[in-house]
Amino acid sequence: MNLLFLCTGNSCRSVLSEAIFNHLAPAGWKAISAGSQPAGQLHPRAVALLQRKGISTDGYYSKSWDDLPVSPEVVITVCGSAAGETCPAYLGPVLRAHWGVEDPSHVVGTEEEIAAAFERAYQIIRTRIEAFLALPADRMLDKQALEHIGTLGAAC
Repeated sequence: MNLLFLCTGNSCRSVLSEAIFNHLAPAGWKAISAGSQPAGQLHPRAVALLQRKGISTDGYYSKSWDDLPVSPEVVITVCGSAAGETCPAYLGPVLRAHWGVEDPSHVVGTEEEIAAAFERAYQIIRTRIEAFLALPADRMLDKQALEHIGTLGAAC
């Protein structure tokens, strides 16, 4: 199974999702991330957080949804902007769900407040991915089940 995590900039939330999914998923399952307007680089705080959690970031980079190496079965948007965009036609009739997560890279405050925002985003994404991976196989492509997972934790 191939999942695509979409966010407009593909530098933070979608990359966190890609890395967490690939870290937890069974062999043969793969997540990729992309953006409609990629930032061109990964957010350094997202990379540092993943590394602290023991999750590899090797090979991850900010990329456009025009440069996907595989066609996904499921597209999950993690930001409100990407949720409102039309997927490229070449993706075909793909199953879409929205798992909105507030963007920790937009938090302004103390170092502790910013770090806490990144940790919250990580925990929400991980909870949702764990819930997805716990679904019975016959419900993994069920839009209602996927949309429900998007309500777990703090959604936006």
